[in-house]
Amino acid sequence: MHKSGFVNIVGNPNVGKSTLTNELVGEKISVITSKAQTTRHRIMGIVNTEEYQIVYSDTPGVLRPNYKLQESMLNFSESALGDADVLLYVTDVIEKTSKNEEFLHKVQHMDAPVLLLINKIDQTNQKDLITLIEEWKVLLPKAEIYPISALNKFNIDTVKKRILELIPESPPYFEKDAMTDRPARFFVTEIIRGRILLYYQKEVPYSVEVVVEEFKEEKDIINIRALIIVERDSQKGIIIGNKGLALKKVGAMARKDIEKFFDKKVFLQMFVKVEKDWRNRDNILRNFGYRLD
Repeated sequence: MHKSGFVNIVGNPNVGKSTLTNELVGEKISVITSKAQTTRHRIMGIVNTEEYQIVYSDTPGVLRPNYKLQESMLNFSESALGDADVLLYVTDVIEKTSKNEEFLHKVQHMDAPVLLLINKIDQTNQKDLITLIEEWKVLLPKAEIYPISALNKFNIDTVKKRILELIPESPPYFEKDAMTDRPARFFVTEIIRGRILLYYQKEVPYSVEVVVEEFKEEKDIINIRALIIVERDSQKGIIIGNKGLALKKVGAMARKDIEKFFDKKVFLQMFVKVEKDWRNRDNILRNFGYRLD
């Protein structure tokens, strides 16, 4: 008997979906920062044993789109409702239960089992947590509710055990040595973008996309050339910084992260290019791998 299943993780921005995904998968496949809208794609992490294969999908935070990039992000999240064997709906003790009612309505009418995970329980007291659980029982009466702390790994093993019980008998969907559906280049872009999100302030990080133009892996080193795309000339100046110091600093931090990820020495070159209003241009978004249908 072999079990395989897709376990899709959805929820609003900044509730800890990426932290949870990395904890469930055991690898840092999703960028984790304190800023909302960090995850832009649907990212799969695959857990294999002889008895089962679990394919976890991290998805962008659910939000009302203000431009076409955010429309694509919402499409990734909604697609996760359609092919889930188990859905993990992640909330936390801070956000209101009424947030994004339209998306929640779709979750209510799913046939697949739903596990509602209330994250960050270390930030509340038992009385308020019980009240929150009762509110969620009304909103998602069919869901199983698990209070968790993804950061502190509280109750994660219980969730893993329940997931394994729920996924169906099936042969594996991917090769048994697969860890993700994404190529190496993708994780380079995510690591660089994550560093940009942490280093720069306000709107600039959300106007940035990263493209890996060259990824050459040799015996002792990986040579990488990456292009940072921004929307305006002023943003290009901010990314580069005075005498190029900001770009050099971000590049140094990203290089260390990439070396840790691949466990190999890295030579990283980064350049900045302006693509006016790229977040609203269909052809560019498709080239960057965003889903527009």
